[in-house]
Amino acid sequence: MDTMKQALGLTGNDRMEVMIDIKDRFLSGTLDLETARTLLKEKIGTCTPDEFAYGEQQLKGSYTDEEITHRMDDLLELFDGILIRANNEYPVHHPLTVYLDEIDAMEQQLGEMETMLQAPHFILNPWLGVYDALTTWRIHLARKQNQLYPVLERYGFDRPTKIMWTFDDAVRDAISESKQLLESGQESEFLAKQADVIDIIRDLNNKEKEVLIPTAWKLLQDIDFITMSRGDHEIGFAFITPPPFYEGRPDAVPSHHSEPSTNNAPQHTFTGANQGHVTQTGSVASTGSVSSTALSGGANPTALLQELAQLVGKYGINGNAEQTHDLAVGSLTIEQIKLIFKFLPVDITFVDENDLVRFYNDTKHRIFPRSSNIIGRVVQNCHPKKSLPLVQEIIDSFKAGRQDYTEMWIDKPDLFIHIEYIAVRNEEGQFKGILEMVQDCTHIRSLSGSRKELIWEGSDSAYHAVDHIDYKHVRKEDGTASTTEQNTVQKSASQSTVYENDLGLTGDTKLFPLFDVIPGLKDHMIHINPNFKMLNSPLAKLMKFKATLSMVAERGEMPLDDLIQAILAFKHNQQ
Repeated sequence: MDTMKQALGLTGNDRMEVMIDIKDRFLSGTLDLETARTLLKEKIGTCTPDEFAYGEQQLKGSYTDEEITHRMDDLLELFDGILIRANNEYPVHHPLTVYLDEIDAMEQQLGEMETMLQAPHFILNPWLGVYDALTTWRIHLARKQNQLYPVLERYGFDRPTKIMWTFDDAVRDAISESKQLLESGQESEFLAKQADVIDIIRDLNNKEKEVLIPTAWKLLQDIDFITMSRGDHEIGFAFITPPPFYEGRPDAVPSHHSEPSTNNAPQHTFTGANQGHVTQTGSVASTGSVSSTALSGGANPTALLQELAQLVGKYGINGNAEQTHDLAVGSLTIEQIKLIFKFLPVDITFVDENDLVRFYNDTKHRIFPRSSNIIGRVVQNCHPKKSLPLVQEIIDSFKAGRQDYTEMWIDKPDLFIHIEYIAVRNEEGQFKGILEMVQDCTHIRSLSGSRKELIWEGSDSAYHAVDHIDYKHVRKEDGTASTTEQNTVQKSASQSTVYENDLGLTGDTKLFPLFDVIPGLKDHMIHINPNFKMLNSPLAKLMKFKATLSMVAERGEMPLDDLIQAILAFKHNQQ
């Protein structure tokens, strides 16, 4: 908690103790709403978003997460007229700017829904279009959960994980339930639910804008956001065209400051990169610093280098890329070990004996989204609250030695996902962690009979090289080559012969049916744009009835006309 307090510059701020005391008495029923609000105005005057967030975090020991979740609207009502808006100016392409851009785009969708609710007649297709768009909002939520929340936890602010995730799930469920009513033809039930859907989405967006995003801006370092931007692009974006990577602010603290460690305390000396740059209406935010050293070498560079050299020598690691390391059976170089994990046709995640996520293999066929921000994070915080009893039961049963294995599966049309959990124990039988293995078994379940001859498969096979090549890392790490190649692909489409659109392709044309009309097109999509490798991922099957050329062009970060011309060019060349 001191970590969060220091990072926000609230150390020595007696107002916080007064505010927390009044909130506590209000929640316990000792003070009614009007009395508590009057006391807040008299004692503290106004409250900034980060002060509100800190006060919320401080209530952690007094109230359960469920109690705070159910009383959150009461707390916001209590602070009506006291909680002031942060007039922050976020840099272009900054991850927080992107969240706000998505919220603005969602607000346009909600406005369209409100207009349609006023229409004299119900028309199905416009509503189907709206809900096809709303379905992508889960990407916005997934990015928060896998990117923003874990970094906030490292600074001692875990309320978003504990409480905001519950609100996220409520929004996701409301959208999913409405879509099911719409697609099943339950018109009256669907329409009756829409006002609540609009309210719940708008309410969560307001919580993000008023508290979560301003607090993240005040609490996190610029280097955190630079790293976050890379992971954001792995998960994707809702409604908006993917922005360029965020490269950092020129006026921020230099990026030699390391990320906070995973034990909820930043292990470096810093002055908040965003502090002093946050303008709050009616108040001036103070600045603060946290200072500690992770290694005993401290500020002595020579001592630090000597200590690092001892660690390197101890574990036999040197600069020789060809050095092999003895394993239980055989020996491999570090590069070979990385490649084996990378090309395994299964997704692997390892959680150690302390419930910390230590590893996942970064494959391009990954079924469930992962972000490097989960590394070192308590695994219980990586799941929505409704899943926690199941997660905890697996952990407890494995640790106690009652069980060693369990499996689950997801069975949907054209998709079968198999999930295994395996207790990892050493030769003495001591529990060392849990291995999660996830595999798309759709193709395997479709097999019958026997095959003993060699037949090379196309991109629809269970294992295909295109699915597993990480094009962004095959190219130069700085991304220059990938950008150049992608631009070349797009320019070739736009600068070559203009082909007649004899198929009548538009932005609303569905992509997957074209694969039946134009043989070989699916395999060719990766050559039109490397970003289209996603079309070979397992979950792409769920989008086969929804993905339009506009959606695909936006995800591929290329103009729609260029995509259409590239498809027509391929069709022409195949004739």
